[in-house]
Amino acid sequence: MRKLPESSGFQPINKGYNSVFRPDKLSLGVVVPLETYDSGPVATMKHHLERIQLVEKLGFSAIWLRDVPFNVPSFGDAGQLFDPFVYLGFLAGQTDRIALGVASIVLPLRHPAHVAKAAASIDQLSGGRLILGVASGDRPEEYPAHNLSFDDRGKRFRESFGYIKHMWKNSPVFENGYGRLSGDMDMLPKPVSSRLPLLITGGSQQDPAWIAENADGWIMYPRSQMLQSQIIQDWRARLDMAGRPAQPVMQPLYVDLADDPDARAKPIHLGFRLGSKQLKRYLKSQEEIGVNHVAINLRFNQADTESTLKRLAEEVLPDFLNHGE
Repeated sequence: MRKLPESSGFQPINKGYNSVFRPDKLSLGVVVPLETYDSGPVATMKHHLERIQLVEKLGFSAIWLRDVPFNVPSFGDAGQLFDPFVYLGFLAGQTDRIALGVASIVLPLRHPAHVAKAAASIDQLSGGRLILGVASGDRPEEYPAHNLSFDDRGKRFRESFGYIKHMWKNSPVFENGYGRLSGDMDMLPKPVSSRLPLLITGGSQQDPAWIAENADGWIMYPRSQMLQSQIIQDWRARLDMAGRPAQPVMQPLYVDLADDPDARAKPIHLGFRLGSKQLKRYLKSQEEIGVNHVAINLRFNQADTESTLKRLAEEVLPDFLNHGE
């Protein structure tokens, strides 16, 4: 696969974003919860803090949480159980270096004032390590529980996105469907670096041009190599048309790490069962087409979690370290 032309660089935003995303490089993070729970939707969350601290010690660049308000049977995954903002606040005080990511907060289900304050608080408490992914939501069952319509979530996503960005200003003057601010009061705290990175997940019910005009990065889903390459090239073209600099791309990947390093890849849900050498080759191919970060999910991993993390750190991670953080 032909490597895409080198990008001109990503504009710095905060410590977490700057350390995770580098032009023409791929870094590795992990998705919480760090355990195998393939027989049901609910993780035990045992040893969760020790494993996250191990991930930081091993040199992974980020941990990623999800926003799952309800255990929805059709979705089949309750995520990390804890509210993402509460949990990120806890982890901010229990880690030192690793970026704290959420992929992604479902904006239409939360008031943007609460999202803005919680996110800026975590960014301050962590020393600028928060990466805020946002999405429109894909679980229709949750909307009646909030007395909200699923069909107009795209509009509410845009309004929430705009509201949050205005909260970074001093005494903002702003009005949309979520409320009105007249400049006579302010929201505190502000993010460490005056704003937060806002990464948009998937389409989020938006026109691709709008995403290119507004996102600080794009969270995609795993696809075939050829299709993913074309989508990334289209993304870069839209950024160029919008007059914006390069923005990073990331994706999750479910991994079941085989004992044999040479084990060939076998598809699983949104990922592969494969050996470490094959995983490294796959990640290198993603790096070549322009993916800047992969968040590894070990939900379906059959081996011991701590042993798998150490093997990944020894056999795969050295090729994907962002030096000079």
